[in-house]
Amino acid sequence: MEQPTTNVVWHHATVTRGRREQLNRHNSVILWFTGLSGAGKSTVAHAVEEALHQTSRRTFVLDGDNVRHGLCRDLGFTDADRQENIRRVAEVAKLMLEAGVITLTAFISPFAAERNLARSLVPHGDFIEIYCSCDLAICEQRDVKGLYKKARRGEIEHFTGISSHYEVPEKPELLIDTGISTLQDCVEQVLALLRQRRIIDCC
Repeated sequence: MEQPTTNVVWHHATVTRGRREQLNRHNSVILWFTGLSGAGKSTVAHAVEEALHQTSRRTFVLDGDNVRHGLCRDLGFTDADRQENIRRVAEVAKLMLEAGVITLTAFISPFAAERNLARSLVPHGDFIEIYCSCDLAICEQRDVKGLYKKARRGEIEHFTGISSHYEVPEKPELLIDTGISTLQDCVEQVLALLRQRRIIDCC
Protein backbone atom coordinates (compact mmCIF):
# COMPACT_ATOMS: atom_id res chain seq x y z
CA MET A 1 0.00 0.00 0.00
CA GLU A 2 1.24 3.45 -0.90
CA GLN A 3 2.28 5.48 2.15
CA PRO A 4 0.37 8.72 2.75
CA THR A 5 2.28 11.86 1.85
CA THR A 6 3.57 14.12 4.59
CA ASN A 7 3.80 17.16 2.31
CA VAL A 8 0.31 18.45 3.08
CA VAL A 9 -0.81 21.21 5.40
CA TRP A 10 -4.40 21.93 6.49
CA HIS A 11 -5.58 25.25 5.07
CA HIS A 12 -7.62 27.38 7.45
CA ALA A 13 -10.28 29.26 5.50
CA THR A 14 -11.44 32.75 6.40
CA VAL A 15 -15.04 31.61 5.97
CA THR A 16 -15.48 29.49 9.09
CA ARG A 17 -18.08 26.99 10.19
CA GLY A 18 -19.44 29.57 12.61
CA ARG A 19 -19.94 32.10 9.83
CA ARG A 20 -21.67 29.50 7.67
CA GLU A 21 -23.97 28.54 10.55
CA GLN A 22 -24.78 32.19 11.11
CA LEU A 23 -25.70 32.56 7.45
CA ASN A 24 -27.83 29.39 7.59
CA ARG A 25 -29.46 30.50 10.86
CA HIS A 26 -28.98 27.08 12.41
CA ASN A 27 -26.14 24.94 13.72
CA SER A 28 -24.63 22.03 11.83
CA VAL A 29 -24.52 18.47 13.10
CA ILE A 30 -24.07 14.87 11.95
CA LEU A 31 -27.09 12.62 12.40
CA TRP A 32 -25.77 9.08 12.12
CA PHE A 33 -28.60 6.59 11.44
CA THR A 34 -27.57 2.98 12.04
CA GLY A 35 -29.47 -0.31 12.00
CA LEU A 36 -30.15 -3.46 10.05
CA SER A 37 -31.04 -3.49 6.38
CA GLY A 38 -34.77 -2.81 6.21
CA ALA A 39 -34.87 -1.06 9.56
CA GLY A 40 -35.89 2.21 7.91
CA LYS A 41 -32.68 4.23 8.16
CA SER A 42 -32.93 5.82 4.72
CA THR A 43 -36.68 6.29 4.97
CA VAL A 44 -36.45 8.13 8.28
CA ALA A 45 -33.34 10.11 7.28
CA HIS A 46 -34.97 11.40 4.09
CA ALA A 47 -38.22 12.19 5.90
CA VAL A 48 -36.30 14.18 8.51
CA GLU A 49 -34.44 15.99 5.73
CA GLU A 50 -37.75 16.83 4.04
CA ALA A 51 -39.14 18.27 7.28
CA LEU A 52 -35.99 20.34 7.81
CA HIS A 53 -35.85 21.50 4.19
CA GLN A 54 -39.43 22.73 4.36
CA THR A 55 -38.37 25.04 7.18
CA SER A 56 -35.36 26.37 5.22
CA ARG A 57 -32.62 24.36 6.91
CA ARG A 58 -29.51 23.37 4.94
CA THR A 59 -29.34 19.56 4.78
CA PHE A 60 -27.87 16.62 2.91
CA VAL A 61 -28.36 12.85 3.20
CA LEU A 62 -25.38 10.57 2.65
CA ASP A 63 -27.15 7.35 1.65
CA GLY A 64 -25.44 3.97 1.74
CA ASP A 65 -26.43 2.84 -1.75
CA ASN A 66 -25.76 6.23 -3.33
CA VAL A 67 -22.26 6.45 -1.88
CA ARG A 68 -21.41 3.03 -3.28
CA HIS A 69 -22.24 4.29 -6.77
CA GLY A 70 -19.29 6.69 -6.67
CA LEU A 71 -17.10 7.44 -3.65
CA CYS A 72 -17.01 3.82 -2.51
CA ARG A 73 -17.69 1.97 -5.76
CA ASP A 74 -14.39 0.10 -5.39
CA LEU A 75 -15.42 -1.51 -2.09
CA GLY A 76 -17.17 -4.79 -1.44
CA PHE A 77 -18.82 -6.03 1.75
CA THR A 78 -16.07 -7.80 3.60
CA ASP A 79 -15.41 -6.54 7.13
CA ALA A 80 -12.37 -4.60 5.90
CA ASP A 81 -14.31 -3.00 3.05
CA ARG A 82 -17.19 -2.09 5.36
CA GLN A 83 -14.73 -0.41 7.70
CA GLU A 84 -13.17 1.58 4.87
CA ASN A 85 -16.63 2.51 3.57
CA ILE A 86 -17.58 4.00 6.94
CA ARG A 87 -14.20 5.74 7.32
CA ARG A 88 -14.68 7.53 4.00
CA VAL A 89 -18.25 8.49 4.81
CA ALA A 90 -17.21 9.79 8.22
CA GLU A 91 -14.56 12.02 6.64
CA VAL A 92 -17.10 13.40 4.14
CA ALA A 93 -19.60 14.01 6.95
CA LYS A 94 -16.89 15.88 8.86
CA LEU A 95 -16.32 18.20 5.89
CA MET A 96 -20.05 18.81 5.54
CA LEU A 97 -20.24 19.63 9.24
CA GLU A 98 -17.66 22.36 8.60
CA ALA A 99 -19.80 23.53 5.67
CA GLY A 100 -22.54 24.32 8.16
CA VAL A 101 -24.90 21.61 6.91
CA ILE A 102 -27.12 19.27 8.89
CA THR A 103 -25.74 16.01 7.54
CA LEU A 104 -27.74 12.81 7.78
CA THR A 105 -26.06 9.46 7.13
CA ALA A 106 -27.98 6.24 6.49
CA PHE A 107 -25.63 3.26 6.74
CA ILE A 108 -25.90 -0.11 8.43
CA SER A 109 -22.46 0.67 9.96
CA PRO A 110 -22.53 -2.63 11.86
CA PHE A 111 -19.36 -2.23 13.91
CA ALA A 112 -19.11 -0.11 17.05
CA ALA A 113 -15.44 0.64 16.38
CA GLU A 114 -16.22 2.36 13.08
CA ARG A 115 -19.13 4.32 14.54
CA ASN A 116 -16.85 5.40 17.39
CA LEU A 117 -14.20 6.43 14.86
CA ALA A 118 -16.74 8.61 13.06
CA ARG A 119 -17.71 10.17 16.39
CA SER A 120 -14.08 10.82 17.30
CA LEU A 121 -13.46 12.89 14.15
CA VAL A 122 -15.67 15.77 15.27
CA PRO A 123 -16.09 17.86 18.44
CA HIS A 124 -18.17 16.51 21.30
CA GLY A 125 -21.87 16.99 20.66
CA ASP A 126 -21.56 17.24 16.87
CA PHE A 127 -22.22 13.53 16.30
CA ILE A 128 -25.68 12.19 17.13
CA GLU A 129 -26.03 8.43 16.83
CA ILE A 130 -29.59 7.35 16.04
CA TYR A 131 -30.25 3.63 16.36
CA CYS A 132 -33.13 2.44 14.21
CA SER A 133 -34.15 -0.59 16.24
CA CYS A 134 -36.23 -3.16 14.39
CA ASP A 135 -36.69 -6.89 14.85
CA LEU A 136 -34.92 -8.99 12.24
CA ALA A 137 -38.22 -10.69 11.40
CA ILE A 138 -39.81 -7.35 10.51
CA CYS A 139 -36.78 -6.33 8.45
CA GLU A 140 -37.09 -9.60 6.54
CA GLN A 141 -40.81 -9.07 6.00
CA ARG A 142 -40.09 -5.68 4.45
CA ASP A 143 -37.12 -6.92 2.39
CA VAL A 144 -37.79 -4.35 -0.33
CA LYS A 145 -34.67 -5.32 -2.27
CA GLY A 146 -35.00 -9.08 -1.74
CA LEU A 147 -31.60 -9.14 -0.07
CA TYR A 148 -32.53 -11.25 2.94
CA LYS A 149 -33.93 -13.99 0.71
CA LYS A 150 -30.70 -14.04 -1.27
CA ALA A 151 -28.64 -14.06 1.93
CA ARG A 152 -30.71 -16.95 3.32
CA ARG A 153 -29.99 -18.87 0.11
CA GLY A 154 -26.28 -18.16 0.46
CA GLU A 155 -26.18 -15.92 -2.60
CA ILE A 156 -24.90 -12.91 -0.64
CA GLU A 157 -21.87 -13.25 1.62
CA HIS A 158 -21.20 -11.14 4.72
CA PHE A 159 -24.83 -10.01 5.00
CA THR A 160 -25.50 -8.19 8.26
CA GLY A 161 -27.98 -9.98 10.50
CA ILE A 162 -27.62 -13.27 8.64
CA SER A 163 -23.98 -14.14 8.01
CA SER A 164 -22.33 -11.05 9.50
CA HIS A 165 -22.77 -9.63 12.99
CA TYR A 166 -24.41 -6.31 13.86
CA GLU A 167 -23.14 -4.67 17.04
CA VAL A 168 -26.06 -2.91 18.67
CA PRO A 169 -25.19 0.62 19.89
CA GLU A 170 -24.79 0.64 23.66
CA LYS A 171 -25.53 4.32 24.29
CA PRO A 172 -26.99 6.01 21.21
CA GLU A 173 -28.20 9.57 21.60
CA LEU A 174 -31.55 8.40 20.30
CA LEU A 175 -33.22 5.01 19.89
CA ILE A 176 -36.27 4.87 17.67
CA ASP A 177 -38.25 1.66 17.31
CA THR A 178 -38.95 1.70 13.60
CA GLY A 179 -40.71 -1.64 13.86
CA ILE A 180 -43.70 -0.26 15.76
CA SER A 181 -43.49 3.55 15.46
CA THR A 182 -45.02 5.41 12.53
CA LEU A 183 -42.73 7.31 10.20
CA GLN A 184 -44.12 10.61 11.48
CA ASP A 185 -43.45 9.59 15.08
CA CYS A 186 -39.85 8.72 14.19
CA VAL A 187 -39.38 12.08 12.48
CA GLU A 188 -40.84 13.95 15.44
CA GLN A 189 -38.48 12.17 17.82
CA VAL A 190 -35.47 13.27 15.78
CA LEU A 191 -36.71 16.85 15.45
CA ALA A 192 -37.43 17.00 19.17
CA LEU A 193 -33.85 15.99 19.91
CA LEU A 194 -32.52 18.64 17.52
CA ARG A 195 -34.58 21.28 19.32
CA GLN A 196 -33.43 19.99 22.70
CA ARG A 197 -29.80 20.19 21.53
CA ARG A 198 -30.49 23.67 20.12
CA ILE A 199 -29.37 22.63 16.66
CA ILE A 200 -32.58 24.15 15.36
CA ASP A 201 -35.06 26.53 16.95
CA CYS A 202 -38.63 25.63 17.85
CA CYS A 203 -40.11 26.60 14.47
